[in-house]
Amino acid sequence: MPTYEYECQQCHERVEAVQKFTDASLTVCPLCGGELRKVFSAVGIVFKGSGFYKNDSRGTKSESSTPAKTEAAASSTTGAPASSTATTTPSAPTTTSSGTSSE
Repeated sequence: MPTYEYECQQCHERVEAVQKFTDASLTVCPLCGGELRKVFSAVGIVFKGSGFYKNDSRGTKSESSTPAKTEAAASSTTGAPASSTATTTPSAPTTTSSGTSSE
């Protein structure tokens, strides 16, 4: 059940009352008999840690889409799926200054 705070308009005394939502508001000060008014204050809740905000559970737009785009781009340029083991084509024999070829 919520705790409500009331302030007397005559003696400025503050009174706390634990009430149901359906209970009627207090109207008479228990000390002087003056009129009570509800006092509204900041909510006493603090969200600590991660996961409470929209941007905590997701990466940025560029982070989440970059790996997929990189793999797709690699496979479309080579015509083969991107993999960690790449095949190499043999290179042409090179000639040294003495005129002999080496392979």
